[in-house]
Amino acid sequence: MAMFFDPFREFDRVTEQLLDRQGPRLMPMDLYRDGDHYVLSADLPGIDPGSVDIDVDGQLLTIRAERTPRSEEGVKWITRERATGSYLRQLNLGQGIDTAGISATYDNGVLSVIIPISEKAKPRKIEVQRSMQAAQDVAPELTA
Repeated sequence: MAMFFDPFREFDRVTEQLLDRQGPRLMPMDLYRDGDHYVLSADLPGIDPGSVDIDVDGQLLTIRAERTPRSEEGVKWITRERATGSYLRQLNLGQGIDTAGISATYDNGVLSVIIPISEKAKPRKIEVQRSMQAAQDVAPELTA
């Protein structure tokens, strides 16, 4: 298989390795509200689901994952562009979240986290009651 050398691509790869080596990588994600819960979808292709760690401390949701480098004995690497290392994302959940009900699944390289809204924070309809005086004022008219 022929590989063409692109000096700009190689420069970008080396620069990324030098700059990103110090800290965790950021995982791209989408977040939206669907009815009475939020859905967070994070791209983590090639990650072992066993390396994913999700925890909640107060109102801070933290997602950590690790992609370990593939080590094959006796192979000669032609190119290695897939980043390895740790991934981290933290979100402040704010008030009105049921932190005990958070759940997560991992499917086809996408981590999905379901974040339910607490009952207290859900919109609700408040029924207007008649006061006792208004009810007594209406009652005499009905009996007459």
